Amino acid sequence: MQVNDILNGSLTTPLGFQGGAVSAGLKPENQLDLAILFAASGSIGAGVFTKNKILAPPVLITKEHLATSNPRAIVVNSAIANSVVGDKGLEDARTMATITADALNINPGEVLVCSTGVIGVPLPMDLIKDGINKIKLIENDHGFSQAIMTTDTRPKEFAVSIDMNGEKITVAGAAKGSGMIHPDMATMLAFLTTDARIASETLSRILSKAVDMSFNMVTVDGDSSTNDSVLMIASGQVGSELILNGQQEEDLQSAVNNLCIRLAKEIARDGEGATKLIEVRIEGANNLDEARLAARTIAASTLMKAAVFGNDPNWGRAIAALGRSGADFTENKLSLSINRIEMLKNGAPVPFVKDEAVKSMESTECEIYIHLGIGDESATAWTCDLTEEYVHINSAYTT
Repeated sequence: MQVNDILNGSLTTPLGFQGGAVSAGLKPENQLDLAILFAASGSIGAGVFTKNKILAPPVLITKEHLATSNPRAIVVNSAIANSVVGDKGLEDARTMATITADALNINPGEVLVCSTGVIGVPLPMDLIKDGINKIKLIENDHGFSQAIMTTDTRPKEFAVSIDMNGEKITVAGAAKGSGMIHPDMATMLAFLTTDARIASETLSRILSKAVDMSFNMVTVDGDSSTNDSVLMIASGQVGSELILNGQQEEDLQSAVNNLCIRLAKEIARDGEGATKLIEVRIEGANNLDEARLAARTIAASTLMKAAVFGNDPNWGRAIAALGRSGADFTENKLSLSINRIEMLKNGAPVPFVKDEAVKSMESTECEIYIHLGIGDESATAWTCDLTEEYVHINSAYTT
């Protein structure tokens, strides 16, 4: 099954979706900061959320609405997280849903709410109300992906298509995230759309699997937030048969996996102050959980991230992180390479030309590969290098 890229695709590329965004005054200099995604009647939805014990009101409201209704719309603001602001937070999140519902002539329970930005700051609801009523929805919208950004340097959105029984199914996604990024999810929001006609349980299953191998395998700085959400809506506009399971589910799973991994990599690539994308590939693990544990621990290593920034092929830092990860391995079977330059084989160092390794690490991408030598499972995690700019950005985030 081939997954095909759609040039200049957006969240509204699948049939049955419209989107729009405005500058409501939450960000300076008339930047887009408030957006709506609107789906056709008959749509269904699924969500995966942060595991932080502090759940922002938008997360609580969205979970409640997903449990009781089929979503028709998502409203999102950036700059302010609407988190840890007391009872007003819940009231404001509900108000955002109600105002959006009134503007779209739907039920408030059909509206999902997301916010991202600074914690501990109440929403300026007058600006939010005015902004929602000013949003004009269009079918080819790229404003949504811009409005959800915080410290992101660029929008992150893709669309792909697959052929299913002679019919073209489209899947699209947009995400934001740059700092406070760590499994299980982080200061990130991701939104996925498809025009496939699919059962609700199948959609939830596909989304959970895709998130586990993508957004839950990306880290920037080891922190996770209170607002993180991945939401998916299916408009049901394409498909003569309802997707329940079997080959059709597998095909759609492949498309959603493809999209989520690309978005996750873009989040890591756009990490605050980052100059390089780092991919940590683990093979030869006993099981998938241990492969993921090893990959995520190495990707989160501050020492390893700093070494990559300095083009230093100090592979011992990756091995030390592996040793504390809790994953099972046998030392005399370990092999490691950086950018395909072998440095460790069967637990013993391999001579390599350091200048060549340093030169290879000057690229904007760095691959760290480790084979544990004891099994058949594998996993990949993504992160970025740690730079002085990261410290600068986060030393003055609210000042």
